[in-house]
Amino acid sequence: MAGSVSVVGVVATLVAVTVSLGLAGAAAIEAQRVAGVADATALAAADAASGAVPGVPCEQAARVAAAHEVRLIRCDLEGLVATITVGGAYGGIPFDVRSRAGPPDAFAP
Repeated sequence: MAGSVSVVGVVATLVAVTVSLGLAGAAAIEAQRVAGVADATALAAADAASGAVPGVPCEQAARVAAAHEVRLIRCDLEGLVATITVGGAYGGIPFDVRSRAGPPDAFAP
């Protein structure tokens, strides 16, 4: 009987650890997806600012964010450089990701 109780305890612990690791892994994947969307929104805004694509830069960024079901929190333009902050969530835990895009010489020190 004591052995059965120990086995049940070990199995329950393993299940809890497995579920926790699965949720943490899924949250990490979602964070990476949102980071990719942040990069895409920053590129869209920078392209619009440079005239490579038509439209208002922050509106283009908002369009890309909405297409990926991510909320655009902030859109800043400084010349041709776009700095974007987007927000996502996983399991009720919100997180924000920031990205910048612009011409290569704009980032030189």
